[in-house]
Amino acid sequence: MWVTQTPEPDPADRSRLLSPADVRALAERFGIRPTKTLGQNFVIDHGTVRRIVRVAGVGADDVVVEVGPGLGSLTLALLPHVRQVTAIEIDPALAEALPGTVTDHAPDLADRLTVVPGDAMRITEVPGPAPTALVANLPYNVSVPVLLHLLELLPSLERVLVMVQSEVADRITATPGGRIYGVPSAKVAWYAHARRAGAVGRNVFWPAPNVDSGLVELIRRPTPSTKAPRAEVFKVIDAAFAQRRKTLRAALSGWAGSAPAAEEALRAAGVDPKARGESLGIEGFVAIAENRPEQAGQASSR
Repeated sequence: MWVTQTPEPDPADRSRLLSPADVRALAERFGIRPTKTLGQNFVIDHGTVRRIVRVAGVGADDVVVEVGPGLGSLTLALLPHVRQVTAIEIDPALAEALPGTVTDHAPDLADRLTVVPGDAMRITEVPGPAPTALVANLPYNVSVPVLLHLLELLPSLERVLVMVQSEVADRITATPGGRIYGVPSAKVAWYAHARRAGAVGRNVFWPAPNVDSGLVELIRRPTPSTKAPRAEVFKVIDAAFAQRRKTLRAALSGWAGSAPAAEEALRAAGVDPKARGESLGIEGFVAIAENRPEQAGQASSR
């Protein structure tokens, strides 16, 4: 069971954090102009970064991956409480600047930081000890792909606390049967149990986004027991939601090779062919993948 730990208040920690003026001064110093392309909205509120660390429940033994550290607001809040932070930053200027910022504001913690320049959606490994947690203000335009990639790449991740667009948070944490339940909800459920962990206002960012934000907490769950590979299960999920109004018999006809073949697979999986994708949990998609007609699999491998 994951028990949330509350970091003890420490005046020294407060002095290490970046103020709104610090954030703007650093941006000017390094010639950083936040861009929508990279989803850059920097957190400027001490209370928000301390809250993220508290809700994440990380402690002295944790190795934390942070994606999109930006100018270092959350990084500096994490470092006093964890063993190491591995920060993945796609912007070369920000990646180069971050170690110096940490050295200036928290020189005694600088050795706990490793910066990995690169795209979090494309990295194939993370240096150093196996990460135990992902804690990040994810770039909103790629939050779900980044999340899914890192959950697959880093099986050592036990828990996740990420800040994403509020609407995306709702989709990730949606449960079967709801209107917003879909591909993100189902795929994340392969890896973890998800829940909303709070809302975040717009005024804690610079520049302020035009959307609200939310915190999502994930707790790693055992991989579903199945002979079907994950990629096959995800193909079923993608097909099931490609046209939400279609029954599964129709939606999966391309995946199975024909509508009758899809119906055969659905019945073998114990799923009503007239059902729709939003009615199924991850176990249902797994069962369907396990019963894919043999000829469909052969055709797709040619």
